Amino acid sequence: MVAALSSRAIFPMRLICLAAIAASLATPVAAQDMQEETDQTEADTVTVSAGTALVSSYRFRGIDLSDETVAVQGWVSLTHESGLYVGTWASSVDGFGELGGSDFELDLYSGYKAEMADGVTLDGGLLYYAYPGSTGGDFAFFEPYARLGLTAGPAALTLGVAYAPLQDAIGGNDNIYVSVDAALPIKGTPFALDAHVGRSEGDTTLTPSGSYTEWSLGASASWNALTARIAYVDTDISDFDAIAAGATPDIVDDAVVISLTASF
Repeated sequence: MVAALSSRAIFPMRLICLAAIAASLATPVAAQDMQEETDQTEADTVTVSAGTALVSSYRFRGIDLSDETVAVQGWVSLTHESGLYVGTWASSVDGFGELGGSDFELDLYSGYKAEMADGVTLDGGLLYYAYPGSTGGDFAFFEPYARLGLTAGPAALTLGVAYAPLQDAIGGNDNIYVSVDAALPIKGTPFALDAHVGRSEGDTTLTPSGSYTEWSLGASASWNALTARIAYVDTDISDFDAIAAGATPDIVDDAVVISLTASF
């Protein structure tokens, strides 16, 4: 009887020991799987977007910085689900846009975008303009910005302000720029309409007039990752002011700008 009871007691003990060993062996594997899932989740919180574009001319706030020639542009941005983002944007330049002889503009930016209420977003950050290869001075400058986005159904309205404090690179002056942008996709079609108006105050190396207004009206068509757009662009800068700034009147006259953009 004692022997029988001992053998029965030993058998469950062996099962317990085997279970404990199996659990100890399985724990690192489970922990590793959980770590991999955590790493994957953290990686998924960052969105990477990029694109490239061909434009018939590069208009910066209404002013032609590519001398009425085709410009090649591209960008890459990283956005965290928290609303933080960083990115870079670049374009070829020519003529009036060749600051310090550079034929290349490189912009770096970082900011934070948050939804304040249903259909209301606030976006703010810092933009740094650089011109690699420029000589004869400092042509890089920075500009803080803020944007308020409003949406109602498919329609979107963006109010923006950017302020470049006094810097040698922009002629020892400061500049403030305010803008309003509207976009309206046409429901059930690949087409969209857009409108823009901006006001610049402050004479800089990129503005042939101390104060001016610029505007545009555009229409676009999208197919998968491709977007084609045509826009009418104009400013109220006089030909005299353009010539006085060492440019041709063509850079501030009205123009039709065509672009083809591919997003990734």
